[in-house]
Amino acid sequence: MTVVPEPQTTPAGLPDTGPRAETESVGTVLLALLANLVIAVAKLIAGLLSGSAAMLSEAAHSVADTVTEVFLYVALRRGRKPADEEHPFGYGKESYVWAFIAALFTFVGGAGFSIYHGVTTILSGAGAGEYLVSYLVLAVSFAAEGASFLKARRQVRDQSRRWNVTPQRFLRLTPDTTVKAVFFEDSAALIGLLLAAAGLGLAQLTGQELWDGLASILIGGLLLVVASVLARSNVSLLVGRAVPRRIHNQIAADLRAIPVVTAVPTLLTMQIGPGDILVAAKVDFDDTVPGKEIEAASDEAERRLRDRFPEIRYVFLDPTRGEPGRDHIDGGLDR
Repeated sequence: MTVVPEPQTTPAGLPDTGPRAETESVGTVLLALLANLVIAVAKLIAGLLSGSAAMLSEAAHSVADTVTEVFLYVALRRGRKPADEEHPFGYGKESYVWAFIAALFTFVGGAGFSIYHGVTTILSGAGAGEYLVSYLVLAVSFAAEGASFLKARRQVRDQSRRWNVTPQRFLRLTPDTTVKAVFFEDSAALIGLLLAAAGLGLAQLTGQELWDGLASILIGGLLLVVASVLARSNVSLLVGRAVPRRIHNQIAADLRAIPVVTAVPTLLTMQIGPGDILVAAKVDFDDTVPGKEIEAASDEAERRLRDRFPEIRYVFLDPTRGEPGRDHIDGGLDR
C-alpha cells in the first residue's frame, strides 16, 4: 500500500478483445482447423504406408490439433452469448471451459498416443518403409502448418503492438486463449515435423528404428508441455484472474483522481471473459461531501474507467472509511 501515481494522460491499452480481435481469432482458428484436417489425413496415410512411429505420432498430433480447433471455435461462439438472469455476468468464462477441454484432449489424445507408440516401436523394433512418401507429406505439412502459424504470429504481433508490449508478454497476459492456443499448437506442430523428419532420416541412415521411436516420444513430450501451459492458463482464468498490474494501477489512479475521493484502500479486478472485466473497489469519499455528490462521483468514475478501458463491463464501488492518501496499488497480475 502506498500513494498511487497520477493518472496517465494517454490510455494504457489492454489486449485487444473487441470485434476486430474476435474476427481475427475466428479466422485464425478456422484456418488452423482446415490445415490440420488436411494434414492429419495425409500423415495418417503416410504413416500406415511407411509404418513409421514418428509419422503416426504426427498424424495423432494433427488429429488432436483438429479436434482442439473445433473446441476453440465452440469456445469463441459460446463465450459471446449475452448475459441473462441465470448468468448475469454473461458466458465469457465458458470459453475458458472449452479451451481447457481442448488442452486436455491434446494431453491425452496427442501426447499419450505419441509416447505409447514410440515406446512400442523401440521395444518391437518394427521397421519403417516408403520413406519418400513420408518426406513428401512432411514437406507439404510444414508448408500448410507454416501458413497457419504465420497468421497466428501476425495476429499476436498486431495485438501486442496495439497493447504496447512484447509478443512474449502479450501471450502471457492475453485473456484470448484461442489465439494463444493456435500460436502454441502451430509452433509445436512445426517443431514436431522437424523431429519426425530427423527421426526418419536417422532411422533410414542407420537402419535402427530406435531413432523413429525416440522422435515419436519427443513429439509426445512436446505436446505434453504445450497442453500443460494452455491448461494452466485456462485454469487461472476460470478461477478468476486479475488484470495485469499496470492496468490495476491505472484503474486505481483514475479512481483516486476523482476530486471527492480521498483513498482507494481496496481494489479488486477479475477477467470474466476474453473481452470482459469486472472492477470492485472500496472507496473513501470526503466525509464533508453530501450523498448526491458521491452518486455523481461514482457515475463519473465508471465513465472514466470505461472510456480508458472499454473492456470494463461492471464497476462496483463501496463507500468505506479509509486513510487518506493510502491506496491499493501494485495488485493484479505481475508476471
